Amino acid sequence: MSNSPTGEIYRIDWLPGTDVLHGTCHCGAEHSAQDPVEMWEWMLGHPEGHEPRGSAS
Repeated sequence: MSNSPTGEIYRIDWLPGTDVLHGTCHCGAEHSAQDPVEMWEWMLGHPEGHEPRGSAS
């Protein structure tokens, strides 16, 4: 694992009034989950489980 910055931005927002976390990957894909571990596994598993915007045929 490199310590150099990649420029990739991951964002996780908590939806107030719920137990739901909403994540946005650096590629623009989105995912919601109640479990923070599930959310980070989804994000860090890129691109498994989601595709960058515009890559669908």
